[in-house]
Amino acid sequence: MTSDSLPVIDLRGDASRALREACERHGFFYVRGHGVDEGLQRRLEQASRDFFALPEAVKARVAMSLGGTAWRGWFPLEGELTSGAPDLKEGIYFGDELGPDDRRVRAGWPMHGANLFPPELPALRETVLAFMAEQRRVAQTVLRALAVSLELPSDTFERALTREPLSLFRIFHYPAPSSTQTGWGVGEHTDYGLLTVLKQDDCGGLEVKTPSGWVDAPPIPGTFVCNLGDMLDRMTGGRYRSTPHRVRNHSGRSRYSWPFFFDPAFDAKVEPLPGSLVRPVEQDAAERWDRASVHGLQGTYGDYLRTKVAKVFPSLAAQVQR
Repeated sequence: MTSDSLPVIDLRGDASRALREACERHGFFYVRGHGVDEGLQRRLEQASRDFFALPEAVKARVAMSLGGTAWRGWFPLEGELTSGAPDLKEGIYFGDELGPDDRRVRAGWPMHGANLFPPELPALRETVLAFMAEQRRVAQTVLRALAVSLELPSDTFERALTREPLSLFRIFHYPAPSSTQTGWGVGEHTDYGLLTVLKQDDCGGLEVKTPSGWVDAPPIPGTFVCNLGDMLDRMTGGRYRSTPHRVRNHSGRSRYSWPFFFDPAFDAKVEPLPGSLVRPVEQDAAERWDRASVHGLQGTYGDYLRTKVAKVFPSLAAQVQR
């Protein structure tokens, strides 16, 4: 590990200059002054612990296999893959709560639909939906400042990509590993969309790959961790990079995290911003963790996301395609 630290940016003032420096150097930063109620966060933490403490047979009643094309619900330990290796975590997936009459649901788009909430924990539904609404607000605030940092109108992303965003929320539980487990909680990867806003507990374990090597991203009270996704990398020609990161639970106890992924609309065409250089596909692929360039993207964001998620849950992808 290096001593290089990630910047902390206050959203209550003009954050554009600090964001520009953070995005060009790291692609990762903390935000404070986000305004998300601490009581809501404590309720989310408790509801999450209550859910993962349920017997596995009860959690299986909201398994992802029951969510259909919406890709919602619970998966067990080692049920998600990163680069083909099982992650040492279990989790539950949520998204925008959409009814059957929503045009995206009627069209059968993956990752759109109704959430699966266990009836044993009625507080989970209210708390998750309230927290997601707050994280959408935080993400839009950060993206407005990011647009200004790129010398663009503040509503650039909202007008082009996030007027009807794909909002995805996860709760992850990383059990304390046994003496025989040596893998990663989640292996090296980048996120797919525009922006991730992460709430983490006090265990630590998140690591970020910077130009000077891997650095810790420890929890800082009152902040969230933000990182850029592949689509911002594409839009800026690599000026703002989607940065590899990974997790290993060293704490000796259960670790919890709450990532919120704020992505372009599923049918959006994500193109380079005006004035951005187009990064050569071969060069980008050679440098990326998965050897797959984001700058050769053809089609919509949904096309890109579908191929990525199918590698994470191959059995579920096969079921949805049948």
